[in-house]
Amino acid sequence: MIQRSPNRRLTIAIDGPSGAGKSTVAKRVADALGYTYIDTGAMYRAVALAANRQGVSLDNVEAMAHLSETIEINFHLSPQGQRVIVNGLDATEMIRSPEITRLSSPVSAIPGVRRNMVVQQQRMGAGGGVVMEGRDIGSVVFPNAEVKVFLTASPRERARRRCNQLSREGYKMVGSNIKGAS
Repeated sequence: MIQRSPNRRLTIAIDGPSGAGKSTVAKRVADALGYTYIDTGAMYRAVALAANRQGVSLDNVEAMAHLSETIEINFHLSPQGQRVIVNGLDATEMIRSPEITRLSSPVSAIPGVRRNMVVQQQRMGAGGGVVMEGRDIGSVVFPNAEVKVFLTASPRERARRRCNQLSREGYKMVGSNIKGAS
């Protein structure tokens, strides 16, 4: 049983591999508790989008670190669901494009970017009342979170979930390629 002050809202960390259901579970838990849902993967996607739009090469690690330090990322709940606001622009759909998805993993591997995103994530969750999901949330970002969950699924299930997500977003799988949304 978790002992906590009645005024202290929990920090809930949900970790696991891509396609395991982290987002689905985190959104439902946040909604049920009235907490803020934070998708840390969206933050790396936001940095990838900003780099892409500003022509910053991923090979320029200093410029990428600076970009990740100065970017403003906010999560806003709207009637259409959670929106990701990047430097004042609603980038929710743009950060989910296959091109930005492809760039987000290399962006997250840049030590300066990772360090800056962890600082932002810790700041966002410092007061509790958050459900934060993504890789390394329970081990690096919030190792002392009151609640830590690690979700996993079989490779087949993870692939099925990812294909369904892309299909809902208007993309078609053709062989091993993804055709853009129309």
